[in-house]
Amino acid sequence: MATTLPTHEGRIRNAASAGVVAPTLADDERARAARRLTDAAGVRRLGPAAVAFRTAHAGIAAGFLAAVAHVWVCALTGRRDPWLRVAVAALTLEGVVVTANGGDCPLGPLQDRLDDPVPLFELVLSPRAAKCAVPVLGVVAATGIALLARRSTQPRRRPSP
Repeated sequence: MATTLPTHEGRIRNAASAGVVAPTLADDERARAARRLTDAAGVRRLGPAAVAFRTAHAGIAAGFLAAVAHVWVCALTGRRDPWLRVAVAALTLEGVVVTANGGDCPLGPLQDRLDDPVPLFELVLSPRAAKCAVPVLGVVAATGIALLARRSTQPRRRPSP
C-alpha cells in the first residue's frame, strides 16, 4: 500500500508513484517564506531585501536621469560646472556596463535573485515602453554628450564692445 505525504505546496502526493519520499528542508523553508510574503488576498509581497534593493535601484535610476538632464542643460546653455564631469563620467560608465550586459540593466540578475518579479521601469511604464527605456535613454544621453563636446570645441565669440 502506498503512503501519501503532504508536499511543500500543501497538496497530497502519492509517494510511491511519484518517487518522492518527503519534501526537503529547503523546500519547507522556501514555502514558509513564500506564505509569510503573501497577504490575505493571495498577492505576493516583496521581502525586506527586495524592497531595500528596489529603493536603492530607484535612487540610482533617478541619479542617472538627473545626470542626463544636467548634460542637456549644460549642452544647451553652454554652462560648465564641476558636476558636469561627474555626470558625463557616470553616464559613460553606465553606457559601457549596459552595452557589455547586452543592453540590459546590470542590476537585473540581482533583482531576480531577490525574488522581485517586476523590472524597475515596468513600475512606471508599460512592459513594451520599459523594454525600450534603457536603449532610448542611452541614445538621449549620448546625443547630449556629443552636443556638449561639439559646443565645447567651437570657438567662443567674444562679446562686442
